[in-house]
Amino acid sequence: MTKTELIEALSKDTGFPIRKAEEVVKTVFNSMATALTKGDRVEIRGLGSFKVKDYDGYTGHNPKTGKPIKVKPKKLPFFKCGKELKEMVDTYK
Repeated sequence: MTKTELIEALSKDTGFPIRKAEEVVKTVFNSMATALTKGDRVEIRGLGSFKVKDYDGYTGHNPKTGKPIKVKPKKLPFFKCGKELKEMVDTYK
């Protein structure tokens, strides 16, 4: 499902005009992104949780040349699936 499809589904299910549904979806996503940027955890019951994980720097290798390269430490968003979603996906046919 794309963001556009989500907006259309919200509009259809709620009767909101497309513009209002788009505003709601953008507000939710922006709020989640802002919370993650601040280092907060985002939990949506029944779906899962998002948090930011810190990854240490390491020495990797360029696959073409084989030469070692330094990979800088980084922070990346991480999603952990909730129990209800796991069960829904596992039983879906």
